[in-house]
Amino acid sequence: MGIVASQSFKNIVSTYLGFFVGAINTLFLYTEFLSDEYYGMVGYMLSLAYVVMPIMAFGVNNTLVKFYSSFKTRLALNGFLTLMLFLPIFIIVPITVIVHFGYDVITGFLSQRNAIIKDYLWHTIVVAVSLAYFEVFFAWAKVQMQTVFGNFMKEVFHRVGVMLLLFTLFFEWINVDQFMVGLVLVYVLRMLVMTIYAFTIRFPVIVFRSPGNLKDILKYSFLIIIAGSIATVLLDIDKVMLGYYISIKEIAYYNVAIFISAVIAVPQRSMHQLLMPLSAKYLNERDFDALEKLYKQSSINLFIVSGLVFLLIVLNINQLYLIIPEEFSGGISVVFIISVIKLYDSLLGSNNAILFNSDYYRIVLVLGVVLVVLMVCLNMVFIPLLGINGAGLATFIAVFMYNSIKLFFVYKKFKILPFSNKTLRIGVFLLLFIAVFYFWDFPFNPFVNIGLKSILIGLLYAFVVYYFNFSEDISILIKRYLKL
Repeated sequence: MGIVASQSFKNIVSTYLGFFVGAINTLFLYTEFLSDEYYGMVGYMLSLAYVVMPIMAFGVNNTLVKFYSSFKTRLALNGFLTLMLFLPIFIIVPITVIVHFGYDVITGFLSQRNAIIKDYLWHTIVVAVSLAYFEVFFAWAKVQMQTVFGNFMKEVFHRVGVMLLLFTLFFEWINVDQFMVGLVLVYVLRMLVMTIYAFTIRFPVIVFRSPGNLKDILKYSFLIIIAGSIATVLLDIDKVMLGYYISIKEIAYYNVAIFISAVIAVPQRSMHQLLMPLSAKYLNERDFDALEKLYKQSSINLFIVSGLVFLLIVLNINQLYLIIPEEFSGGISVVFIISVIKLYDSLLGSNNAILFNSDYYRIVLVLGVVLVVLMVCLNMVFIPLLGINGAGLATFIAVFMYNSIKLFFVYKKFKILPFSNKTLRIGVFLLLFIAVFYFWDFPFNPFVNIGLKSILIGLLYAFVVYYFNFSEDISILIKRYLKL
């Protein structure tokens, strides 16, 4: 767990730096420098790009991680890596042709409620391609156990780029259309930088030689498209469907709520970069004891760290909404709903890494497809009734069911669970913190109140975690950085 703890800590730092920059963009700059309509359009465009991205990548980012450690000769490995470089092109080119010839039909369907969507379909396609190849080259670095730079690019780079664009828009150096083009260029540049870095770690040797297990690779890649699409759809289809049912400016309000609650998932996203290749390695070597240990340790560590973030958000949410424009306050219920499901995500530890790198991913994909259909149906029912709160409720129900089934499936096939008696104790402490601090605030300015309350909660929480030694990894980090 040493390499996981070390790189995960660095990844958490860079990810939170990215979310700090993103918070400034989301809560202040977007809301002040961009109209609600265009802010909603940005959220819609990026969400649609993320929905399309797994198809564009052809599942290569996951396939690379799963099969990399299985090749034992240099020639076979180079042939495999060459295939991984070129495979997405066989999807990207046909999709581009379809969009070119079917542009009016596609945009006509997407823009029935909001005409502005029609002007930005090509922007979305370019962003989707950039996201796809970024993930491919990030995976290229992951399999070399080098995740820190890639995580920085994934979490920080584009947010800083967007911040600079927003300031240039504010000073009227560019107009809104140029801002939207600049947004696309930021994602393209991020992909190019990641490509250069990945090639400095391992420069590709182009070998057009079929790997011996080509059939298994292609089958996995095809099916993992579904897996990636399921995960992405569960995260972003709500925003896409909101654009179909309600005014696009309300996506801006929903986007702020989702961003706030998404901060809880930062530790999981950071640790996931290493959990994927390690889980693949243990599964390929059939080292199930190490797999179970990783499962339990990742769960308890993520529950502790994400639990603290969950508390800081939930216990400060009322004050936070006092410092952003009043019209965004309609999303406060969404924050609560999505925060709970994000905490549940973290509690599952390396569950996703185990499933996507095992031989049982096919069955899970079938279940995932059913749940995506369920989520779409739930959104169709709840969004017209409850607006953005309906989208949050639909997401909660679908993701809760999806996670619960995955948890049961890993137990059924591997006879392992991520939970321990410490899990229950941490859960009890989280409830106690909420009961004590939710209805209490300092009588100061919201900024000061959030700062003081967060420091108090953070120190008390760290003391509880260290005193009861809930996690050896976290206790060691506390000792190291506090010089205990």
